[in-house]
Amino acid sequence: MANLDNSSLFSSPRKRSVVASLLLVAAVLVVYNPVARHPFVNFDDDRYVTNNSHIRSGLSWLTVHWAFTTYDQANWHPLTWLSHALDYQLFHLNPAGHHYVNVLLQALNAVLLFLVLQSATSFTWRSLTVAALFALHPVNVESVAWVAERKTLLSMTFFLLALWAYGLYARKPRAAPYALTFLLFACGLMAKPMVITFPFVLLLWDHWPLGRLWREEVAGSHSLAWLVLEKVPLLALSAGSAAITMKAQHAGGAVRSVVEYPLLLRLENAIVAYARYVGKAWWPSPLAPMYPHAESIPLWLVAACCVFLLAVTAFVLAERRRRYLAVGWFWFLGTLVPMIGLVQVGVAALADRYAYLPFVGLFVMICWGAPDLVEYLAAEKAHPSKNWLVAPAAAALIVLALLTRHQLNYWNDNVELWTHTLAVTENNFVAEDNLGGALVLEGRFQEAMPHFAAAAKINRDDPVANLNLATHLQEEGHLEQAVARYQVVLRMTSDPVLRANTLSNLGAAYRSLGDSARAKESYEAALRLVPETPHAYVGLGLLAEKAGDFNQAATDYARAMALQPTDVGYVLLSQALRRAGHEAEAQAAYEDAKRLSSNINQTQEAANRLLQ
Repeated sequence: MANLDNSSLFSSPRKRSVVASLLLVAAVLVVYNPVARHPFVNFDDDRYVTNNSHIRSGLSWLTVHWAFTTYDQANWHPLTWLSHALDYQLFHLNPAGHHYVNVLLQALNAVLLFLVLQSATSFTWRSLTVAALFALHPVNVESVAWVAERKTLLSMTFFLLALWAYGLYARKPRAAPYALTFLLFACGLMAKPMVITFPFVLLLWDHWPLGRLWREEVAGSHSLAWLVLEKVPLLALSAGSAAITMKAQHAGGAVRSVVEYPLLLRLENAIVAYARYVGKAWWPSPLAPMYPHAESIPLWLVAACCVFLLAVTAFVLAERRRRYLAVGWFWFLGTLVPMIGLVQVGVAALADRYAYLPFVGLFVMICWGAPDLVEYLAAEKAHPSKNWLVAPAAAALIVLALLTRHQLNYWNDNVELWTHTLAVTENNFVAEDNLGGALVLEGRFQEAMPHFAAAAKINRDDPVANLNLATHLQEEGHLEQAVARYQVVLRMTSDPVLRANTLSNLGAAYRSLGDSARAKESYEAALRLVPETPHAYVGLGLLAEKAGDFNQAATDYARAMALQPTDVGYVLLSQALRRAGHEAEAQAAYEDAKRLSSNINQTQEAANRLLQ
């Protein structure tokens, strides 16, 4: 692999770079092409796209303002929101377009990684192999096949562009390339704060491959103190992003307390997770979108993982001449710090998407280490040919591509995805919830309930499972039991969307019990939390219509239909408008109902049942 860097395959380095880039793009498009037939995933895709009224309004100044001011989804990532809004502007709710933008970003990131490495190291084939591993490794399927993970792809794009701009600055320190680096890093943080460690990556980059640290023979080299001082503006950006992220995650109720996850358990999980990530790099199976946090971890496992991590660290430090080993290893360790769980966000012990950036460090270690190993064996009289590396490298990439296609198949169907997740993980209440949710979306309500019950059994404080079980009680006519369970759910969660949905359902239960005052109070509380809750507006419309205020009912129904158009909702709107004397508007709403309905008579009956 190493000797091919000087091959005469093409007449110029530029042509080799162009062909290599096209090969990367082609490989990504071929391997990931099936996503064009994939649906949205019933895990955050609804909150990011399908049920998000701001995104569904497309690109506008109101959307831009919202994107830069909201902490929705416990994050501040305005560029990610604008990316989704642009997708909706172009593709509406056709999932193929949303998915394929992710694929194109993956191809772009692979090419950028190749060009950045090649520019910094002057090694074409090693850089290409790193980029190919990144492009085809199955652990990245989650980031590409999941529309809601646009933030990971987009932040990586800006990270790599910022790394490229820093390379320009390092070769010839000037204000313009530094300002460009600063701007691109800021954009990366506004896509997803996982790139927050960028200034520390630059210090590693200074050591290798740029060689700016204490090397007098390299123009522009400086002491460590100077190189740190040089990064202060970037470190200030990181600090600001950290503060905003913590505020957003606390506002969204995503940060877990030390009561739920004690500090010792977090530290133990972090040690084991680092080792598990290394294992997934070498043996990427089984993979799943959710790995639940264990209640306890065997001490022997923690000790074994700790020994492994310390041994690798000692080895790369001992091999000081091979600077890429230390840079690759500390790239991996360092870029994972924000996601390793010392500050526990959510309930996952680790996640495939968190490896998207860190695994680049491991790939560098492999692709630079293999040629060096061959050179060492040659020095020991073994005389292996360096071309021998081409065959195993190609074989490994083919195997990874096949594994990626296999893993991609699970994302083709929500029921299959979560069934697979339950098969490869244990005590996974999130997977039970999502499998139940996927079955509900297919109308398989009776099949879904046992999964919600299983989730509640695993985690009795799981608000999603309890909310769905309460909804089932309500649908079965056990209204008072449903009300009691809804009230329990409200004590379980601070998530504004979950609370708004719970309050909306609670309002419907009170309305069915004939308690209009409590029903109205619940609906209004839901709208104070999340003003884009269509069911709450429908509920208020039903109460207003019952009270004889048809104009107010029509206003509430119209607000609901602006957020989430449904055939039943338009029938209700049509009837309220007609009773308020607005015949033309009523007929227009009825035409909208017929356009959305597969059977307008059944839709009319459903609307009448709600009114009764």
